[in-house]
Amino acid sequence: MRVFVPSETSLTEKRVALIPESVKRLTGLGLEVVVESGAGAASFYLDEEYAAAGARISSDRAGEIAAADMVLRLNKPSMGEAAAQKSGSWSIGFLDPFNEGELIGQFAKAGVTAVSMEMIPRTTLAQKMDGLSSQANLAGYYAVVKAAERLNRILPMMMTPAGTISPARVFVIGVGVAGLQAIATAKRMGARVDAFDTRPVVEEQVKSLGAKFVKIDLGEVGQTEQGYAKELTDEQKEMQKAGMAKVCAQSDIVITTAKLFGRKAPMIVDERMLSGMKHGSVVVDLAVESGGNVEGSRLDQEVLTPNGVRILGIGKLECGVAAHASQMYSSNVYNFIEHFWDKESKTIKSDLGDEILKGCVITQGGSIVHERFAK
Repeated sequence: MRVFVPSETSLTEKRVALIPESVKRLTGLGLEVVVESGAGAASFYLDEEYAAAGARISSDRAGEIAAADMVLRLNKPSMGEAAAQKSGSWSIGFLDPFNEGELIGQFAKAGVTAVSMEMIPRTTLAQKMDGLSSQANLAGYYAVVKAAERLNRILPMMMTPAGTISPARVFVIGVGVAGLQAIATAKRMGARVDAFDTRPVVEEQVKSLGAKFVKIDLGEVGQTEQGYAKELTDEQKEMQKAGMAKVCAQSDIVITTAKLFGRKAPMIVDERMLSGMKHGSVVVDLAVESGGNVEGSRLDQEVLTPNGVRILGIGKLECGVAAHASQMYSSNVYNFIEHFWDKESKTIKSDLGDEILKGCVITQGGSIVHERFAK
């Protein structure tokens, strides 16, 4: 089986789908790996390292996509590249299936087995393949790093001959994978951390990291089977904003991480809340790519409000630590392939009776497996 790793085409993308270490492990299983020349350069993985690990380096992107039995990507391909894959081949990457019906249809038309990494089930067995969580983890870390860099003060408390410096206050909204890492990172950097989530079940996790859980009575709330927060009613959203406004007003850094899978992100921090924040404080919107949690945030821009609050709307925050982001995603992809690899036939098992494949395979055998993704 021939695997091809193309360069990512987005100008803001610095990651690569497979690193040399994973190439060596895949060739050890019996797969042939081809890497587009320069694919890993932005994350500091060089062609020579790929070659030393057993990969063949190629500059013929179109030819390799057409010949590959499996194409490994991070981001969704163009319609043309999806159509160029041969029937029976695999495509693995983040496909945004809820919003890319036309692309999904093209994969089905081409007879490609398309795997959406967003749809990997959140189960114990599939945890090692969960690319969404691995990247969110790093995004949470880097959000704190960027906020600290833009803040006009230090995070930890310091007792000096010149006086005592109080610790900065960080408020994390949304305690999923990214939120938990943001809390842990801010605590390690010495900040005082508050956190809020609509799911009361996460309170224990927040406290275990040394942060304070902000309690706001919203009535009945919960989470989906996949562990995501359920969407709030309009009344609950207003109650939530009122409670959070008080915490935002005393915070130096606010980090929002609330996303609704497959839908527009909820607006959480509005203009009224921003106007009550301190001059020089920083807000990081991790959901800016899907509509944003913060009013006025702009993708890949820093916005300064009239009262001096900096809003950072950085897309793909994990690209700020591209070497490790690539390493983790590469491990997710390798674990997926290794888990379903048939050593005897030297092919990938494709039985949709398997719980993991049933969740993440979007098209197979010329058909759209999940009709809800067809448009």
